[in-house]
Amino acid sequence: MKNDKIVVIGSSNTDMVIQTKKMPAPGETVLGGTFLMNAGGKGANQAVAAAKLEASVTFVGCRGNDVFGQKANDELASVGIDTTHFREVEEVASGIATITVDESGENSIVVASGANLHVSKEDIDTAKNAIQNASVVLLQLEIPLPTVVYAAEEAHKMNKKVILNPAPFTDIPTTIFPNLFAITPNETEAFGLTNVKVSDEASAKKAAEVLFEKGVSNVIITMGAQGAYLFNENGGKLIPTEKVKAVDTTAAGDTFNGAFASAIAKGKTMEEAIKFANKAGALSVTKMGAQQSCPTLKEVEVL
Repeated sequence: MKNDKIVVIGSSNTDMVIQTKKMPAPGETVLGGTFLMNAGGKGANQAVAAAKLEASVTFVGCRGNDVFGQKANDELASVGIDTTHFREVEEVASGIATITVDESGENSIVVASGANLHVSKEDIDTAKNAIQNASVVLLQLEIPLPTVVYAAEEAHKMNKKVILNPAPFTDIPTTIFPNLFAITPNETEAFGLTNVKVSDEASAKKAAEVLFEKGVSNVIITMGAQGAYLFNENGGKLIPTEKVKAVDTTAAGDTFNGAFASAIAKGKTMEEAIKFANKAGALSVTKMGAQQSCPTLKEVEVL
């Protein structure tokens, strides 16, 4: 039987979301509409996305000793995620994000990282049994970079498939690339990593080649409504996505990554996994919120 166990190492936030007709300009106050308070954070979002697609997920991260941290833990556990390694940190606030969403579905986000900044190499060591028992390890960049680099190195030593979603963008050491089974930047992150502006299939190929030459086995550049560009030793191709009406793009990338990790853990080929992740990501933008917008396996299968 295929090992569908995934370890997601990353952030957990509570999202404070306001819908508004338009984004405020600097110094401007605009009247918003609906207010929502949702569970979020790239790590937690990706864990929930994978769990709702029926992967077996363990989450490694940190939360504050406050109502937001307890609620975040409960939310993860409610979809079957193992939170044994979701450590509570005393006298530190849980992560918080404020999100403004305009009428076209575009968003603007500010994050107060809080306990997420306390995810350490020791947390990775404590979770080594879970990593050893998994087939895929999924990482992002909302926790300290040295922890991400260490986790990738240790998981690679155990022959695990390490997927890095390099978001939010920051400079990362070149030593991490050979430890990655896949890297999944969007157009903006791909530009930051390669200095190649991505706008179409040709430019995506150029950026992907740069990352491939750095040692990443599979480069996947997510390109919104265009789909995702895959490049590996077999060459490159743009894999289109489903056409939908966007309501809120907040967790689209996180849903894609959780779905991709889930599909890889279940033994799908790269192209199959990306097609599956494209569908999940497309469905997520048709709903408001982060984790609430992650689709179920049944919803993806019928799209």
